[in-house]
Amino acid sequence: MADLYTRILLLSKAPVFSSAYTEDLRVLALELEEEACSAGERVFDIHDPSDRMYIIETGKIGISINENPKVEEFHSILEAGECFGEMGVIDDQPRSATAHVLEDSLLLVLDKAKLRALCLRYPELALGMMRGLSLRLRDTTRRL
Repeated sequence: MADLYTRILLLSKAPVFSSAYTEDLRVLALELEEEACSAGERVFDIHDPSDRMYIIETGKIGISINENPKVEEFHSILEAGECFGEMGVIDDQPRSATAHVLEDSLLLVLDKAKLRALCLRYPELALGMMRGLSLRLRDTTRRL
């Protein structure tokens, strides 16, 4: 289990949170729950409800956009410090991909209700997330 300092450092390196202030990351880090996943499992399937977002503490997660959640054709492979599952938590849409556990992983989990409550209490956290998501969108657009 990571200590508070390690969690804050991990969050500060995650693209979604890299523009947020350290004090806001501290508050966020206190709300995270740990979840262990074994290689071969799926964290969620495409079209599942979006109720949680994840930050990888250790391990690797493969993201597949194939309509069949069992197909392991990966659009991207995420490693420690990267986030996934945040889009649906923000836009209330079902999952747009399947998250496959490629190697044993320890995930930090934040549910939708906690994230929204934090954004209301700490507006700079929400702005930092918006900056991080905007930068990621720009990068994706540039690559396309």
